[in-house]
Amino acid sequence: MTSLANHPERNVIRLLLKQNEVLKDLDDVDRERLEPHMSVYDGNKGDFLLYQGMREMEQYFIIDGILKRVVSNKEGKEMILRFADERDMETSYAAWRLHTPAPYGIVCVTKARVVRMPLTEWAAFLDSRPKAKEAFEYCVMRVMSEIMAHTITLHLLDAPGRVHRFVRKHPDLVDRIPQKQLASHLNLSAETLSRLRHSGKI
Repeated sequence: MTSLANHPERNVIRLLLKQNEVLKDLDDVDRERLEPHMSVYDGNKGDFLLYQGMREMEQYFIIDGILKRVVSNKEGKEMILRFADERDMETSYAAWRLHTPAPYGIVCVTKARVVRMPLTEWAAFLDSRPKAKEAFEYCVMRVMSEIMAHTITLHLLDAPGRVHRFVRKHPDLVDRIPQKQLASHLNLSAETLSRLRHSGKI
């Protein structure tokens, strides 16, 4: 990791951070206040940013690539809760506020560049910026609502219906996510997903 201030591509990264859904409404003074706490991480496919069960947590702003939020049981079976890409963010803010371990992991689905900072510093910033805090917590609640809707979908829709819903909700991600990962998210086998695509049912 490299601090944002010392990164050779810092000016480009700063411009991209201004497009992030959580940071776009901040003024230059607020951005300057955050920057000393920010570092740039370049992850490869499969790299963990956060392990399930950890208590040291960070806030992530995605510059490039795709991340997934995933839960695992002791047998290693995984459930992918969501994907997030450029201009989006990832966080374990709710668990941090509740003083509980991270209930999920955050993993690079593809090669990814992420700006990260400790949640302690991010939360301290938000506590002094009520408008920014309200916007961020709304984003957190929206993500949680989307995950709940997705979980319900897995029980109520058949396989083609699940795929159709994902395509409708996330058209920009469909062809960027590896088939195996997308199938896992939709609780399908990769073979079933491939068969649906080739049969023209999706």
